[in-house]
Amino acid sequence: MTTSTETRKFEAEVAQVLHLVTHSLYSHKEIFLRELISNASDACDKLRFESIANPDLLGGEGELHIDVSWDKAARTVTIRDTGIGMNRDDVVANIGTIASSGTRRFLEAMSGEQKADARLIGQFGVGFYSAFVVADRVTVLTRHAAAAPEAGVKWESDGRGEYSLDTVTLPERGTTVILHLKADEDEFLDGWKLRSLVTKYSDHVAFPIRMPKDAPMPAEGEDTAKADAAPEWETANDASALWTRPKSEISDEEYQNFYKALGHDFNDAAAWTHNRVEGSQSFTTLLYLPSQPPFDLMMGGRDERKGLKLYIKRVFVMDAAEELLPNYLRFVRGVVDADDLPLNVSRELLQHNRQLDRIKGACVKRVLDLIEKLARDEPEKFTAFYKAFGNTLKEGIVEDATNRERIAKLLRFASTKGEGASQTVSLDDYVGRMPVGQDTIWYITADGHKAAAGSPQLEAFRAKDIEVLLMFDRIDEWMLGSLHEYAGKSMRNVAKGELPLDEADKAKQAEAATAAAPLVERIKILLGDRVGDVRVSARLTDSPSCLALADYEMAPHLARLLREAGQAVPDSKPTLEINPQHALLQRIDSETDDAKATDLSTLLLEQAEIAAGAPLPDPAAFVQRMNRVLLGG
Repeated sequence: MTTSTETRKFEAEVAQVLHLVTHSLYSHKEIFLRELISNASDACDKLRFESIANPDLLGGEGELHIDVSWDKAARTVTIRDTGIGMNRDDVVANIGTIASSGTRRFLEAMSGEQKADARLIGQFGVGFYSAFVVADRVTVLTRHAAAAPEAGVKWESDGRGEYSLDTVTLPERGTTVILHLKADEDEFLDGWKLRSLVTKYSDHVAFPIRMPKDAPMPAEGEDTAKADAAPEWETANDASALWTRPKSEISDEEYQNFYKALGHDFNDAAAWTHNRVEGSQSFTTLLYLPSQPPFDLMMGGRDERKGLKLYIKRVFVMDAAEELLPNYLRFVRGVVDADDLPLNVSRELLQHNRQLDRIKGACVKRVLDLIEKLARDEPEKFTAFYKAFGNTLKEGIVEDATNRERIAKLLRFASTKGEGASQTVSLDDYVGRMPVGQDTIWYITADGHKAAAGSPQLEAFRAKDIEVLLMFDRIDEWMLGSLHEYAGKSMRNVAKGELPLDEADKAKQAEAATAAAPLVERIKILLGDRVGDVRVSARLTDSPSCLALADYEMAPHLARLLREAGQAVPDSKPTLEINPQHALLQRIDSETDDAKATDLSTLLLEQAEIAAGAPLPDPAAFVQRMNRVLLGG
């Protein structure tokens, strides 16, 4: 058969495109192996599908597999598949045109039921060109399963704008891609390196990925020709994805072992959920709740996120697909395997669309369902989980308005009717204990449990046996800016605004304010611009003073933390509430020496600031003032 070599130009500004692929598109050059194995898997999938209607395509070679081999002497890496292969026109259309996907056109040409049956077939277009990231020349040998051996095609290019086409004889169907590596890519001539990449990126490809066994050293006197014979092949991938198996066939031990390998965790997972969604968009999720923060989460944080592992048709795409879960669920480990998702051209970033939103919504729902089930059925495990991840979960109150009520239901707090500093009281527990007529969930925020439990603002609530939630995590004040109500009950800070009083209390309060008016006015004058206002308190029964905040004013302990972190915080003058019945207030009222009265009034303010977690503006002056009062000067 007479053949001639034909040289063609690529059908695109390919020099620029290939330069982009080689230098900018892929953040990790090792991705080339994933891409080429993915293409080989697609070819095997296509043959498997088409052979249902045309068994002759298999030609007696029923086994579908992918071979990865290397030759150190020739400096080549070869990826071969026994899939559908290509004829000359296919090669020109698929490889000669940048970003052309034969797989996508294959699907588009199919109708209705056929298309549904072929949902496992990939739809990627530019992965082949990643070969030029590590190779300065690429050779493709391919023959379509329906073509004669003499109709094989050889394609070759250095990626600089032209490629050559030859007709060659190939006894076997399928495609062989030979990468002639660049001078500085010796690492990919190492069998251990290639095996590790297969395990990392393609372990769950449905077809066996075979690699040559390491040949033993020939024994003394052994025929070296025999030692140099064709290598034995061994399967390098699992070829079976755990998440694709029926749940009934997977043991708890298998789930836990998979989690430990997936999350690099020594501990068992607290819980997991495994689901398959079928329909216009099909995907599988296997999501885990850690029992303890994994090492990488403790060492990272919001800026060191570890998202879900994303697979598309069992081909690994990315290690941390952050788009599949919101930030406040970043502790979740797991796998999402979608039948199709829009990726950017390098397949390393997801493109936002409705499909992605649907998968993300499903993942969030599954995780929240799982946490709710853990809280309901295994309270001890939930307590340990909440201790580890409760503060991270609280971020969802601000970030996820859609699920705010569900997240709030999962939160736990200490309480004036709880057991010390233990955060075991849910908002449902609080609402269930509310007396008839109470329509507010009361809480207080502070720097720590002791500061919250000992706050003077709680005195009136204790006197009336009203439960108050004690919130002392640093995130609480920020979180509560978005949590204004729960179960139809308003959320209010006992330290903010004026307390709602019944008619009897209002009359009593008005009488006390009238009687103490001269004292209030004197303290205002003595404190000057240190305070915004002074008033008689309805909150205090035992303490002499406390700070009161406006409804939307930042808590003093949070303002201090933000200033310490270098954040700009607007200045505000506190409102001082006093208890005229306290002996210290009566002493100020009777003090005729203005200097002494000023010291006492200032100490009254400063002790209220300390109790509220606010920093003292002048600690040295506070110490001197305290010494003068103690010495009676």
